[in-house]
Amino acid sequence: MSGESDCTRTSPSAGSPSDSELLPDRPKYVCTLSPDLVTKAREELQEKPEWRLRDVQALRDMVCKDYPSLGTCLDDAFLLRFLRARKFDYDRALQLLVNYHTCRRTWPEVFSNLKPSAIKPVLESGFVTVLPHRDPQGRHVVCIRPDRWTPSNYPITENIRAIYLTLEKLIQSEETQVNGIVILADYKGVSLSKASHFGPFVAKKVIGILQDGFPIRIKAVNIINEPRIFKGIFAIIKPFLKEKIANRFFLHGCDLNSLHQNIPPVILPEEYGGTAGKLDISAWNELLLASEEDFLHDFSELVLPCDSSPHDLLVSGDADEQQCDDALRGMKPQLYYCY
Repeated sequence: MSGESDCTRTSPSAGSPSDSELLPDRPKYVCTLSPDLVTKAREELQEKPEWRLRDVQALRDMVCKDYPSLGTCLDDAFLLRFLRARKFDYDRALQLLVNYHTCRRTWPEVFSNLKPSAIKPVLESGFVTVLPHRDPQGRHVVCIRPDRWTPSNYPITENIRAIYLTLEKLIQSEETQVNGIVILADYKGVSLSKASHFGPFVAKKVIGILQDGFPIRIKAVNIINEPRIFKGIFAIIKPFLKEKIANRFFLHGCDLNSLHQNIPPVILPEEYGGTAGKLDISAWNELLLASEEDFLHDFSELVLPCDSSPHDLLVSGDADEQQCDDALRGMKPQLYYCY
């Protein structure tokens, strides 16, 4: 996929043909939101249906002007993900789009050959799945179970690949773009040796993607069955979390009643005190594995804009990166202390 050709097709010029003649192969956007979600998007995301396509075109024009070699998809539906994730702020949506591609190009261990069939062992382990029912706010619940991972089988980056593809599949839904998602992470049985794989480098990369490099709204992160070691893990993560995201972490320990205040039992499996039957990972695995064609484009192999570097494009946290690295050198002793 060529970013230059995409932008070439959208660049206006004197005497140029109409948009329909220029873009015969671009799918026409058709809104799939219910009337209630249209209202919610207007109130929460500043999305005005009457201005929607104008806003998409404005973002498209900014991409073609400022990052003509980005190599991004410029379809209406794709660009809308980034506008919704940043409440239709053009500048912030553009930065998110650039970060999205930069993240993919600067971590080849995660993003090379990224497709469902490549992470089938992770899916079969049950490390990550999506519960079959949405919560009362219309949000999918992504269930992550680190105890299902055996480090000797494959590196931690395979787990990250599986989570990323799960999010990519979920964000295809306009309903999810508006409502966001909820994460349920079960840390039962996580040992010190397993936790040590999630060091500062991986933490910084993952948090950077979820906060500033992916167009999804994470509305809550529920941690359950966390051992004492989690204090050390959270100490690694927290320096990279924005205050808004940090406030969305809920630590429940072994208290299922506390969990049920955030996620109702009616959508939870029996393993978490719910009434929705046994946790079944097969339905989500089948859905994701059947979506192979959705992930044909390997953006990690595309070329960065010639006038930019990965460091320039990726939004950093408030603290200087070097200062974060210095501060985190002492984290490993904390892990041992908490364990």
